[in-house]
Parts: sequence; C-alpha cells; structure tokens
Amino acid sequence: MPTADELLGKSVVADLAGCLERASGHTRLALVRGSTSEFDGMSLGERTRVVRDAMTAELPQDLPAFAEIIRRALSEETFTGWMIWPVTEAVAVTATRSGSESDFDEGMALLAELTSRLTAEFAIRTFLETNLDRSLAIALTWTGHEDEHVRRLATEGTRTRLPWGRRVKELTARPESTIVILDELYRDDSEYVRRSVANHLNDLSRADAALAVSTAKRWLQTPDANTLKIVKHALRTLIKAGDPDALSLLGFSPPTDVVVEGFVIDRETVDAGGELTFDFAVTNNGSESVTVVIDYIVHVKANGHTTPKVFKLTTRTLEPGVPARIAKRHSFKPISTRKYYAGEHAVEVQINGVRQVRGVFRLDA
Repeated sequence: MPTADELLGKSVVADLAGCLERASGHTRLALVRGSTSEFDGMSLGERTRVVRDAMTAELPQDLPAFAEIIRRALSEETFTGWMIWPVTEAVAVTATRSGSESDFDEGMALLAELTSRLTAEFAIRTFLETNLDRSLAIALTWTGHEDEHVRRLATEGTRTRLPWGRRVKELTARPESTIVILDELYRDDSEYVRRSVANHLNDLSRADAALAVSTAKRWLQTPDANTLKIVKHALRTLIKAGDPDALSLLGFSPPTDVVVEGFVIDRETVDAGGELTFDFAVTNNGSESVTVVIDYIVHVKANGHTTPKVFKLTTRTLEPGVPARIAKRHSFKPISTRKYYAGEHAVEVQINGVRQVRGVFRLDA
C-alpha cells in the first residue's frame, strides 16, 4: 500500500501548483506550495484538506473564475492522479459556499469533468450534504454519460457507506433515494460501473434488507448476462448473515436434508498470531442434488462480550448420499481491519444461513 507521502507528497503538490500557476497566470502560488510544510505525520485525507484550504484561499473565490482555471489546467495531461483529490474538494467548497444554484450545478458538472483524472467520489459528499435531492437529480443524469468514470461517480459517490468517505446523514436516513440511479446502471456495459452498483446495493442491505432484496428481485426479472453475478455480490452481506429472503432469492433453501458430521478442530489453544484448522463432512440425505452456501463464524470474546464474524467458505452442489469433506485454516494474525483478544473463542459452521456445529478453543495473548 503506497504511503501518504508517495501519493500526495511535496513533489506532487509542486506539480499541482505548477499546473494551476500556468492555468491562472500566477507567477507563484505560495500558499499551495507552502502547504506541504504541514504534512509531517499527516494522513492522506489530512493532507488533502490542507492543500484544499490553500487552494480556496489563493485562487478566485467566485466559482466561475475558479472553474475556468481548473478547466484550463485540465488541458494538461500531467494534471492527473492524486493531486486531483484536493482539487475536487476545493471545487466542492467553492461551489457550495455561495448558496447559488447555478454555482452548485456548475460545481457538480466540474466534478464530472475531473473524475476521469481521479475519482471525485469523496468531494461529491459536500454536495450531498448541502442539497441531497438536487445532487441526486444531477447524478441521475450522469447514468447516461458516455464516460464510464462519470457513470460510476453516479453510483459510487452516492453510496451510504463509501470507504474513506464521510457519512451523509440524510442519505443514510433515506436508503431508497438512490435506487433510481442503480436501476439505470445495473445492466451497464462496464464491469467497473456494475461492480460499484453491487457494492452500493450491499451498503443499502445493511440499513434496509427488504429494500435490497426487493430491488435485486426486480433486476432478476429483467436480467442480462451479468445480472445474477451483480445480485450475488450485492447480497453477500445478507447471505453471510443468513437472511432467509436473500438466500431464497438466490435458490438456497433451508438445509433440511443436509447433515454436518465429524467436526474437528485441531487444537484447544491457539497462540497469538497463530492458526486454527478445522474440518468436517457435509452430506445431503435428500433424494435430489442441492446447492449450499457454507460459511463459518468465528466468535471473538472481548471485554465480556462475544462478537460473531462471518467468513465465506465455499458454495457446493451436493449429490444425494455423497459426503463432501471440507477443511479450513484460519489465521489469527492481527490485521488493520481485525483485532483478536485473548480468551475463550468459538468457531461455528453455517449452511444456507443455518448454524450447524460449534467448537470452542482458547486464544492466548
């Protein structure tokens, strides 16, 4: 993973300043160039905000003049990459602070022009916070844009749980408000766009499972060659959670004739950073083949509370009477998104959302 200094370091900001100086006619943008003096110890997002503030202080305060400079800079091929993040943020601030609808619309249009150089999905959050309905109406027009980056901005920028993006309270409170955008894009020609649609609907499933399932069901009624793949990815959180409606939509019925036997974990105690291996057999005792989603759950105990974390294991078609042996090795090495605590833990097998067998072990500090 590149560091903040590699993505938005002194040389990148110097290149940005050069592009803006040539576009604006300034001999030197001292504030933009000097903003890097604050970078030590800052994250990428913090650096972005520092450069954004320097730009909004040093470039014209009115949106039309500001936008003219940015469009001139866009004529340079070097005006691209991570230097664009603070530019899009500066556009958002300049376009929304006046309260002018024309500035708002022009600012959104400028984000659409910039997003092919680096996604404007983070900057659009400022517009969403300022006027959600106006932002979504403009984003809806982008769904027919010839540039896949702009179409993706329509769905990615309006996600409720955009990674790295701040939450927009009104957007979170109205999960149904973006469905019209997703409806226009779920059959998009671009995998890049379709992937964003699936991730967007997965976000919505965390707030309103029924809305996500009903939307996916509509899509499956008028599908193309990619729709089932999109729906599976979009409902992945609900599938892991064992949501019966999501499972039923994808053809996974309750595993009434499926039996789990011989569940074994290879140790009672796992060292910190170590691994646990478990295996088991799954048998279909019915008279017809059945497809099952097999997940496993690690129950982590910390501060007196147990938190279940579901992990995808496999999807299998089981023929009648033929046992399938399944094994898995799980690592307890700490990572940035997951922390483990010492104490009693458990691992459990789940099939089509129904928990089957459970084993207990201890994790040492």
